[in-house]
Amino acid sequence: MTDPITLSSAHLGDLAAEVGRPAYDRSHVTPGIVHFGVGGFHRAHQAMYVDRLMNAGEAMDWGIVGVGTLPGDARMRDALRPQEGLYTLVVKHPDGTLEPRVIGSIVDYLFAPDDPAAVLDRLTDPATRIVSLTVTEGGYHVNQVTGEFDAGDPDIQADIAGDGPPRTVFGFVTEALRRLRASGAEPFTVMSCDNLPGNGDIARRMIGAFARLKDPELADWMDSHVRFPNGMVDRITPVTTSADIEALRDRFGVEDAWPVVCEPFTQWVLEDHFGRGRPPFEDAGVQLVDDVVPYELMKLRLLNASHQALCYLGTLAGYQYAHEVCQDPLFAGFLLRYMEREGSPTLPPVPGVDLDAYRHELIERFANPEVRDTLARLCAESSDRIPKWLVPVIVANLRDGGEIDCSALVVASWARYAEGVDEQGRPIEVVDRLRDAVMAAAARQDEDPLAFIRDPDLFGGLADDERFTTAYLRLLGSLHAKGARATLEELMAG
Repeated sequence: MTDPITLSSAHLGDLAAEVGRPAYDRSHVTPGIVHFGVGGFHRAHQAMYVDRLMNAGEAMDWGIVGVGTLPGDARMRDALRPQEGLYTLVVKHPDGTLEPRVIGSIVDYLFAPDDPAAVLDRLTDPATRIVSLTVTEGGYHVNQVTGEFDAGDPDIQADIAGDGPPRTVFGFVTEALRRLRASGAEPFTVMSCDNLPGNGDIARRMIGAFARLKDPELADWMDSHVRFPNGMVDRITPVTTSADIEALRDRFGVEDAWPVVCEPFTQWVLEDHFGRGRPPFEDAGVQLVDDVVPYELMKLRLLNASHQALCYLGTLAGYQYAHEVCQDPLFAGFLLRYMEREGSPTLPPVPGVDLDAYRHELIERFANPEVRDTLARLCAESSDRIPKWLVPVIVANLRDGGEIDCSALVVASWARYAEGVDEQGRPIEVVDRLRDAVMAAAARQDEDPLAFIRDPDLFGGLADDERFTTAYLRLLGSLHAKGARATLEELMAG
């Protein structure tokens, strides 16, 4: 075997024929987007769409400059800079086929602690027309109880005080907008690509609240001048493993410090609400719409809620991966039943989408054995997920007289999971920002069977709804007495 080829623009022509690569001259790409939070999802999604446009001879003035603000982002700097921003996106097909493609749309990477001034210069450059974000749910500093901006983080406090260069995304974006306003320049559009309902609205409210604490006049100007389009994003992108890096090297001869792996499916629904132009995203398969809410609700209540429906029950039954659960006909049938009878009836019309085909496609995606999405990942941070993804389904069906048994079983399985031990007696590592509280509630279930669902911040008034509690207690008791599989069998037989 010949020595693997380290990624660089000069060596793209030396890659094996089966490795896709930029068909465009990267020296002709100029920056137009600054992106905070260059992780696996951004590189499997937004950066891929921009690269797709460039391969079609479009958007050459929309190159991406990545920015990292957190200490851990130094690792991305060290991976991307020697590779000139290049990386390999490896699509994992269900039949075991790997489809590698080198992505060239990221033209630079700035690690903000190294040179904050360089980040501000890039943000205020007239060529920068979009600032995009994948900073995770927690990166918006939303207080989970009040829904308002939480300014308690020390770095946020330092940026509000303004005693030094910015440290946070909020500090950089707001300072850049202050400078643009002072110079009379038009502001960039802020485009959230995080997996949050109303992600643009959340970005607008939280960044606006930060700005108001720092400079109320600037906040007023932002309210009138800065656009924050909402978007729905979807592509399963598991964590890259050492085995993924080795497979790319051994099978395709590519030496890549940090490739990205993903499923074949990808979707991006985006509100066409930009201030200073945008790439022709529609030419790359992005759905440009006036209202993204129906698509968001479809994803949250079908895909995301189904992840919760499979992860706790699957873990209790002894599975480790999502594909193992979804290749089990009993569990797959349960997911379809939840989606058809409980999730879908709560949805508004979704233009252009065949919901029946979408539901079955979700099961196929989850069952992809090559993605190897862990149940542990899906079970993490449940207190941020169940209240947003599943509780609204339950509330709607209780209000409208719809079915609730599948949803009640998902909540009961979380309560059983939070006890911290599976049905084989093996410990479960509960990962959650409210870990102590949810585990303490689960531990009280012997003395108070409704203890787990009494927290109104997580479950609203479900503990006081007799119809829900009757179903919940019956299913929780069955999980304790018979286990996940037997409980599912009884439910599906009914």
